[in-house]
Amino acid sequence: MKVLAIDSSGVTASVAVADDNNIISEFTVNNRQTHSQTLLPMLDKAVQMSEIPLEDIDAIAVASGPGSFTGLRIGSATAKGLGLALKKPVIPVPTLDGLAYRAACYNGIICPLMDARRNQVYTAAYHMDNGKLVNIIEQKAVNISDILLELEQAGGEVLFLGDGVDVYKDVIQDKMGIKYLFAPCHMVKQSAASVAALGIIYYGEGKYVSAAEYRPFYLRKPQAEREREERLVKGKA
Repeated sequence: MKVLAIDSSGVTASVAVADDNNIISEFTVNNRQTHSQTLLPMLDKAVQMSEIPLEDIDAIAVASGPGSFTGLRIGSATAKGLGLALKKPVIPVPTLDGLAYRAACYNGIICPLMDARRNQVYTAAYHMDNGKLVNIIEQKAVNISDILLELEQAGGEVLFLGDGVDVYKDVIQDKMGIKYLFAPCHMVKQSAASVAALGIIYYGEGKYVSAAEYRPFYLRKPQAEREREERLVKGKA
């Protein structure tokens, strides 16, 4: 099976081409250029360097959220457009699943953290069971202190990764009451290679949709919508 994978859910943008046994090509940029600038040129280059024509791709895997609303929209529109044009299915890979799968060889609890602003993180927790990624704390948007407490109650050593580590590292070091560590720099951010590898597994489990059906998963409402609702509530008070 051959998969084209896209992850533009955070500051990092990443595109990869993979088959069942190999990551054939991958391009990742983390220099704060907008995804509208980087994603399509990277995609073109990844496909070109893989020497696999787009028509020979079997499915498109995409980091489906949560994450940056703008980034998710750009990545989802790209995946959806390609899927419709090529008549290929889309494999939605939850962003936190893709991040956690980067640490698939770790034996403890894997906790991805994505900065959700307003003192919150998008997060979940996982462990590996016979090579399978198992979710033990459901994905959610919560205060960093809340997820640290849940992890302490779960017990076991924790590996943190994701862009939320940069933002909340001091808080974790101050408040975490059990053993933990931070992923090294080459593992800490999103990677389309991880989305591709996990996407192939999910495809085999039947977790894919038509391009027409695909929708990103935002987890919470966009900031503009939340602010509008807050203004309406204050107006009624």
